[in-house]
Amino acid sequence: MAPTDGRADHRTGPRRRGEVLEAAILDATLAELNDVGYARLAMERIAARAHTSKASLYKRWPSRAELVVAALRHGRGPADPAPDTGSLREDVLTLLRRGARRLEGPFGEAARGLMVETLTDPDRTARVRAGMFVARDRLMREILDRAAARGDIAATAIKPRLIGLAPALVDHHFLIHGTPIPDGVLTGIVDDVLLPLLVPDARD
Repeated sequence: MAPTDGRADHRTGPRRRGEVLEAAILDATLAELNDVGYARLAMERIAARAHTSKASLYKRWPSRAELVVAALRHGRGPADPAPDTGSLREDVLTLLRRGARRLEGPFGEAARGLMVETLTDPDRTARVRAGMFVARDRLMREILDRAAARGDIAATAIKPRLIGLAPALVDHHFLIHGTPIPDGVLTGIVDDVLLPLLVPDARD
């Protein structure tokens, strides 16, 4: 029986597998995010847009949140390298400014939905929450390790919780105030919070 919603029946088209099908699903997810936002995102509509079945989505991504994280990575393309200006302050600011710009537009709408969902259901979304910050924390760790190698900070100052602190404060501001994030907020996070923790003399 032919579909009545104007979308092609996935059973009548050429069968796609592997990376080709995954790319179609991720592209459809990004298109749906752009059209309806995260709150109204539905796996059924994504499947219809990608001309596949919901089972194909759930086989690869057991939850909407996991699918959205994968789609955002897909849409971003290769990650930019960690900033390397020769200055710890400028490296961190560059990374935070890059993240703040990405929070504007459809990416920010999706990120807000994901962050809220992980806060309201932390057990179910623990894996997604961890995956959201892996790349960002890796870049921050590179920045801090490089600063330690230059002698700007002590290697012992690089604590696990400190690595994600500055980006987490940007996320908090975004959740409360939205975008655009003023540059003064970013410089305040670096100058008033992060650097004094990494370089105690910076308080003086």
